[in-house]
Amino acid sequence: MVDVTDPIQVRGAVIPADELSWRFSRSSGPGGQSVNTSDSRAELSYDLASSTALSPVLKERALRALAGRLVDGVLTISASEFRSQLRNRDAAARRMAAVLTAATAPPPAARRPTRPTRRSRERRLAAKQRRSEIKRLRRSTDD
Repeated sequence: MVDVTDPIQVRGAVIPADELSWRFSRSSGPGGQSVNTSDSRAELSYDLASSTALSPVLKERALRALAGRLVDGVLTISASEFRSQLRNRDAAARRMAAVLTAATAPPPAARRPTRPTRRSRERRLAAKQRRSEIKRLRRSTDD
């Protein structure tokens, strides 16, 4: 389980707990009658734009990748799938780490274009000829 004071790790960088802010509210998820009285929903917010925990390269990648999810530079993750606040805290922290890890991934290597082999071109053309012949044989003779 994750404690509220635990930092989150992203690609070797550690986001300290003082840069994370938690909010708890009533959950609409499972819990029966107690769901109306306990604050089991957990919201974890991280001010990505003003953070000093990530290196400038990782921060730039994350800002670009998460541009649609950020509100004034703040990334918010909420969890309400469990009945207990502690498990929702854990889920939110894990989800935050996963989102930031995915957002800070390096761009994929550029594709080196290759030419199709002679054999693959021949197979493609042969398949087209077979298909053409099938369709030709379906036609009625009075066309």
